[in-house]
Amino acid sequence: MKFEKKRASTKQDIPTASLPDIIFMLLLFFMVTTTMREVEILVDYKLPSAQALEKIENKRLISYIWVGKADRMQINDSIVKLNQVQDIMYKKRQALPNVIVSLRIDVGTDMGFVTDIQQELRKAYCLRINYSANIKI
Repeated sequence: MKFEKKRASTKQDIPTASLPDIIFMLLLFFMVTTTMREVEILVDYKLPSAQALEKIENKRLISYIWVGKADRMQINDSIVKLNQVQDIMYKKRQALPNVIVSLRIDVGTDMGFVTDIQQELRKAYCLRINYSANIKI
């Protein structure tokens, strides 16, 4: 009579019951921590340089206006004309009363055009204006 050795009959499978929970938590983590670029810049511009800069901490209050070469101006995702600035920025100010308008203006832009933009912003009651620049090294 032969004796057979009994082997342990344990499963070596990985338990997958909690796998959907883990995947959901990872997905939620990446959704919360990822920031996406909101606006695609359509204007070609080069910022001027400055010796002293101050960084704005609360970026949610900032609304950008890009002014590029040949006086092309962009607000949000669209190219706009000077006479549209007042209406657009007034609506933004209604939605966000403490809005800070950050002007990203090309180095070669005529100062008269910048003054016209400032006048349109005054008409829209957007009085908190920031001028963006690169730091001079």
